[in-house]
Amino acid sequence: MSYDLQPLLRSFAAKQNQENARAMARYMRDQFPFFGIKTPERRAAVRDFIKQYGLPEANQIETAVKTLWSHPNRECHYAALDLLVRLKKQLNREHLPLLEWMITSKSWWDTVDCIAPQCCGPLFARDPQLIQRYAERWIISDHLWLRRAALLFQLKFKAQTDEALLFRYILLNADSDQFFIKKAIGWALREYAKTAPDTVGRFIHEHPLKPLSKREGLK
Repeated sequence: MSYDLQPLLRSFAAKQNQENARAMARYMRDQFPFFGIKTPERRAAVRDFIKQYGLPEANQIETAVKTLWSHPNRECHYAALDLLVRLKKQLNREHLPLLEWMITSKSWWDTVDCIAPQCCGPLFARDPQLIQRYAERWIISDHLWLRRAALLFQLKFKAQTDEALLFRYILLNADSDQFFIKKAIGWALREYAKTAPDTVGRFIHEHPLKPLSKREGLK
């Protein structure tokens, strides 16, 4: 039995707001069209849908996500992430190819910055062997968003952060001129500094990081 997303899609279509849609598309540099549904309203619509229809079963997750991802409007991609975050305890190593596909499909910071720490991170924490299989490949990939995902998957790890891994990944990308890589390095350092401020401070001062990464890391 398939997981019927049509009620959610109809709900989104009914909430269209062209003025909001134009503003939201501009904010995302016109990468994607929007319905024009603001975040609180979208999340409420997803909550109402789940309350009525439930969440997809484990064997329905990939089809549900890909159905939403195939829709042009960005709110549908966000809805896929809303579902995945609720299901993150059910995700396992079999879902890593799906997450990798999402990182590299219709990619931009708004989706990658959810997928990496909220979906990949818990999986890598539960099964560290997956880091060798996926993150080690991502961090040296030619694909910008895979590298950003590798830098950010430990954002929520706090004291469980693999410090050596984080610093090695940063140094592998420290010479990048890509804005989203420099920003990710700074963000990862800033978050880890909440747990290990002295260690992060020394690392920043002892290594040749880009100015943007240093500024973000020292905030």
